[in-house]
Amino acid sequence: MSAARLDCDLLVHSAAQLLTLAGGPQRGARLGNLGLIEDGALAIAAGRIVAVGPTRAVRAQVRSRAELDARGQVALPGFVDPHTHVVWAGDRANEFEQRLAGRTYMEIMAAGGGIMSTVRQTRAASVAELAAATRPRLRQMLAHGTTTVEAKTGYGLETEAELRQLDAIELLAVEGPWTLVPTFIGAHAVPAEYAGRAEAYVDLVVDEMLPAAAGRLPRWAARNLPVFCDVFCEDGAFTVAQSRRILERARALGFSLKIHADEFVGLGGTALAVELGAASADHLVQTPAADIAALGRGETVAVGLPGTPFGLAQPDYTPALQILEAGGLLALASDLNPGTTWCESMQMVIALACRYMRLTPAQAIAAATINAARALRLDHAVGSLEVGKAADVLLLGVPDYRHLGYRYGTNLVQTVVKAGQVVTV
Repeated sequence: MSAARLDCDLLVHSAAQLLTLAGGPQRGARLGNLGLIEDGALAIAAGRIVAVGPTRAVRAQVRSRAELDARGQVALPGFVDPHTHVVWAGDRANEFEQRLAGRTYMEIMAAGGGIMSTVRQTRAASVAELAAATRPRLRQMLAHGTTTVEAKTGYGLETEAELRQLDAIELLAVEGPWTLVPTFIGAHAVPAEYAGRAEAYVDLVVDEMLPAAAGRLPRWAARNLPVFCDVFCEDGAFTVAQSRRILERARALGFSLKIHADEFVGLGGTALAVELGAASADHLVQTPAADIAALGRGETVAVGLPGTPFGLAQPDYTPALQILEAGGLLALASDLNPGTTWCESMQMVIALACRYMRLTPAQAIAAATINAARALRLDHAVGSLEVGKAADVLLLGVPDYRHLGYRYGTNLVQTVVKAGQVVTV
């Protein structure tokens, strides 16, 4: 007697290549295991995947209400972008011109530009205005295949302005169809009014900002989403000792942890992240060898942001191969922001990672999906196409996954499925 067939809402079938990324996050030399199925299919019910495999086998398991023919296409998980500054007001096109004329990012920041330029514009914006400015960027990200997005604060640098950014993130999260994961980074820079008084500003972050932001945690917990606290541990921003103080206070209040580290100078922020059990340490361009070794021993994900050195026309990138040789977990993210890399496309990030971080397309895809999900502590829910996970699926208008990385400057995504629904962007 044959087994009863499952009823499903949508059957995606006949994909030239179905990349499942099954098996969990991929460390070291394992990075790049795509779980490729030729002539692949997956079935979706109630927004989740209920069957995956060769088309003939999946058809035999299900009865579908609707079908999506992926013949001649690549199917893969929606991209996860675990590091963005997507919520801001205004732009910094003038600073791009200054950098072309020879001024460095840190010189511009020291003169009152950089992050503080965006802070002034963001402080003047209401929650509705911030959401209106951010929404088109999220739509571009979705159109290019990003279905899960980390969204940071950090352009307020005062309590009320930081809370407005959190509220804008929540407003946009409710709208969907994207999944947004919030990160509080009140310690993104020392604001101008605290120049020369960094310790006093750290006091404000620890004693006032973090407790106020922690009041939002239950609302995100109800959505089964973490809330992170991040800090910019860098020469000219916050020291390792200041970063430790902020992150330990955040952890005590219930935040998960992240850190910006080693973008320009290797101060020890990566080792701190591993010690504190942070979900990720991001940038990691000038990371000392001892800190790379620590990543290999720990669970903290190293997040490379190749769009940032590219946007700054700098020669150094995250040492991906050394991190993998040490056995570390490597992910990719866009670092979307108005100052250094206004790029909504994880496809472009993959292309940059292949060229400048020397990843293969398969490695870059895994770093932008299952490992990126791990950097948000969401690898149990997204980042791969496995039974029980969210049905976040992309169809590319190409028959071979290696076109990701090989091609750039164009959008290969033809169809986005978010939580089982075909999305029109």
